[in-house]
Amino acid sequence: MAQNLKPKLDVPELIQPCGGGLVSLLVTDQERDELVEHAGRLPSIQLSHRSLCDLELLSCGAFSPLDRFMGRADYHSALEDMRLISGALFPIPISLPVDESHALSTGQEIELRDLKNNLIAVMAIEEIFEWDLDHEAERVCGTTDVRHPLVAEMHTWGKRYISGPVKVLSLPNHFNFVELRHTPTEVRELLANKGHTNVVAFQTRNPMHRAHEELTKQAAEKIGGCLLLHPVVGQTKAGDVDHYTRVRGYKVLVEKYYDPRRTVLSLLPMAMRMAGPREALWHALIRRNYGANHFIVGRDHASPGSDSEGKPFYGPYDAQHLLERFEDETGVTTVPFNELVYLPQERRYIEANKVPESAEILSLSGTRVRHEYLEAGKTLPEWFTRSEVAAILAKAYPPRHQKGFCIWLSGLSGAGKTSIAEVLTEQLAEIGRQVTVLDGDVVRTHLSKGLGFSKEDRDTNILRIGYVASEIVRHNGAVICAAVSPYRAARNEVRNMVGQANFIMVFVDTPLEVCEQRDIKGMYGKARRGEIQGFTGIDDPYETPLDPDLTVETINCSSEDNARKILNYLFSKGFLQLATTSSFIS
Repeated sequence: MAQNLKPKLDVPELIQPCGGGLVSLLVTDQERDELVEHAGRLPSIQLSHRSLCDLELLSCGAFSPLDRFMGRADYHSALEDMRLISGALFPIPISLPVDESHALSTGQEIELRDLKNNLIAVMAIEEIFEWDLDHEAERVCGTTDVRHPLVAEMHTWGKRYISGPVKVLSLPNHFNFVELRHTPTEVRELLANKGHTNVVAFQTRNPMHRAHEELTKQAAEKIGGCLLLHPVVGQTKAGDVDHYTRVRGYKVLVEKYYDPRRTVLSLLPMAMRMAGPREALWHALIRRNYGANHFIVGRDHASPGSDSEGKPFYGPYDAQHLLERFEDETGVTTVPFNELVYLPQERRYIEANKVPESAEILSLSGTRVRHEYLEAGKTLPEWFTRSEVAAILAKAYPPRHQKGFCIWLSGLSGAGKTSIAEVLTEQLAEIGRQVTVLDGDVVRTHLSKGLGFSKEDRDTNILRIGYVASEIVRHNGAVICAAVSPYRAARNEVRNMVGQANFIMVFVDTPLEVCEQRDIKGMYGKARRGEIQGFTGIDDPYETPLDPDLTVETINCSSEDNARKILNYLFSKGFLQLATTSSFIS
């Protein structure tokens, strides 16, 4: 009897991954059990959040054809030519830094563990090589300015990179939005089931508003295909809206306002570099591995904003131009995200360059959204964002006077930082704002006990203070940090930890000779006599802040005067709410 077979459905063929196939570093279940037993006898290193994100995407093929943290040849080729030595386009180096405390050698096997010390993988080290920070920063980011978040972070990395084949036991555990976390293979299956060959991907690290919704729908319609909403939920820019809030908004939009027959929402656990044009090209290659052959790119894609002189790190359309230059090779068509404005009379969005003459338009910049609406406690207008998204953002982002902030007092030893912090603490308490004080000397007796005064130990001390401060601010607390913090790179890394919008750098500008006169501990005298080495201002430099939010001097101004200046600054920026009973505004 003939068998009744169902006809085979035609499954559309998506664009092939880079290199023709997806890399997988995951071992089988049997190999995993053997590897766990073997790994227990190996030395281990703990991966940073960035390296853990990189390892996860290496493991599942998102970085195909790359199959490991880069060795020396691939690293230098990526820096200089934006390619692997095989010739494959790859504009961002994927490397694994280690510090001097790890006594590693080639031919050795090591465990790779996450931040909670869970075993993730085993690496067989084949290469160990040093790298040049300034050269890598200049090639990848186009700058050595430590106001660039990646450049500042690079100053905290180990001085050597290691490479070798990696066996991954399992992908890192995630316990939020598990249903939206997919490997490239899984995303490709979801897309194929939608029945379209063409796929346009949309990358975002921000909430989606009506303009984004309109653009993505138009893009999918234009290519006659599917939309992959692919937000980054790994490491983004400090101060960005947290991914929990963003993803709740994405889910509402997809469930209520997008066509389920042509839309896939999936999360990407990537660590962004904020490297502008190079990063945009990298993003397009990654999205090809997930099945997209079109990629939406807007103004200032992957840009960290402005440098120390207030100039943008990248041109607004540099990313679009680089992607268009390599379209034939990537196989990914650039879809420009042009500025959209709202026509209230017609109740629709339109490209800004196509607005009819004399037509009324409405638009809101990101700055206005933050300052005039979210920080002021005002509801975002319906024409700008869906009411559901507005409610999610309002709940997650209280008005600015209820948010956290960090006052960072930097200056020479004896400049008057601690005295100003003590007065400011009292003044803040008087108006009802409780504050935590992290004093450099006090922190060294507890959190940083045992650290010396080498540059590395000083940076470690400052970054520990910065980490604690960032956690206080993240939970809407106020913190005053008083620490010499002599090096710009470490200060800028702390700024990035806390978030640019909530970090106030105060330079306590007291001349060295005055600090020496005030020195009741006799530390400057000991440094002058050579009894102690590496003392800031004597035989170790203090790098003056280039762009402090406030500069105060302590020769002609008292601690009370300077604390009042800082308090007035907090009122002027909305961190404190003006009350009629306040006696501090002058």
